[in-house]
Amino acid sequence: MLFSYPAEAVRSLRMWGMRRIVIAIAAAGACAVIIGLSTVLIPNSFFSRDISAEWWDYPVWILMSVLLGLLIATYVREPGAEDSDDSSERRGGAFGTVGGMLGWFAVGCPVCNKIALAVLGYTGALTYFAPLQPVLAVLSVLLLFVAVVVRLKGQFSCPVPTRERTPLP
Repeated sequence: MLFSYPAEAVRSLRMWGMRRIVIAIAAAGACAVIIGLSTVLIPNSFFSRDISAEWWDYPVWILMSVLLGLLIATYVREPGAEDSDDSSERRGGAFGTVGGMLGWFAVGCPVCNKIALAVLGYTGALTYFAPLQPVLAVLSVLLLFVAVVVRLKGQFSCPVPTRERTPLP
């Protein structure tokens, strides 16, 4: 049963209309630009990075942006779709939020992170936080993947015909 979730998610992706596809691409691009600029994976004059990026920062950044784009697009309703009270459609938000935040911490500069710097200091951030960043990257991608699969699985359903009841006199 657990292994059927990705298959159902792929089936749901195939049912997407042009509106969701365009939103997924635009959201992925926006996430890539926002994360890339703030972590200086895209060189810019607004932010600085004391420690150069690792080789794995770039694939994680792109994969994370694609997954965030897909996740954001799952919240968009197709025109003419009925409102649903299905609780599975509301799931995945916490995984997505935590996955996105962990990913940002994973690809960012370890000593530019104010939280790590305040808690651990400069040397502590390099000694303790920097080695954890690849772990954060893997957790981020896994959580975002789970969030996307859960959201997509909740969007695929087969309508069950219902009998209309006649009112009693």
